[in-house]
Formats: sequence, structure tokens, C-alpha cells
Amino acid sequence: MKTEELTGAALDWAVAKIENPEWWDDGYMDVNPEAAVDMGDGETYSPSTDWAQGGPIIEREWINIEKRINEMHWTASVVYEDKEHDGFERTEAKGDTPLIAAMRCYVASKLGDEVEIPEELA
Repeated sequence: MKTEELTGAALDWAVAKIENPEWWDDGYMDVNPEAAVDMGDGETYSPSTDWAQGGPIIEREWINIEKRINEMHWTASVVYEDKEHDGFERTEAKGDTPLIAAMRCYVASKLGDEVEIPEELA
């Protein structure tokens, strides 16, 4: 799935995959993808809608968020170290909300422009 199209549980799942790679070590998340966003006790991992979860990622990764004049969406951008090409890269993503734009940008900077999402979440 194109990163620019990720939304809802699929976007949150992709962020969880980056933030908690140890969750995938035993293969459990591959067969139970909903578990990546279900924190139990009625709580969900939703950094694309919850500032308490997405905000620290934005701050830590230095993601810039802006609403450009005459555009109907938010734009997020980040400059990150590209170790494979021995330099720095910049990526940008758009979204209906600042958090969606920022989390798409984060996923694009870590996983690329396309992400394989479980069918249950796509």
C-alpha cells in the first residue's frame, strides 16, 4: 500500500512496526496484526489520532508540520540520515490532520513509499 494512502489502523500499525520492532520478533504480530494497535483495557495505539502517542514521535524525529496557504491538507516533512547513500534525505507527506501527515511522513522516512500492510488492516 502506498504510504501516502495509509490511514486509521493501517497507519497506526505501520508506526507500531517502527516503534516496537521487538513485537514482530516472535511472529505473533504477523498472524495477529490487530494486536499491534490493541493495547488492552479498551486502549488502542493510535499515534495518528492521539497527540499523547504521536506528539513524542514528532518531537523526537524533528518532524515539521504546516498548513500551507490555499491548500486543504496538512504537510509534514523531515530530514533524516540516509545511511545507505551516506547522506541526508528529506521526505514529505500530506494528510487531513497534522497527526496523519506527520505519521505518514515518519513511516515514509523509515519504511519507504510503499508498505506491506496485512489484509485485515488494508
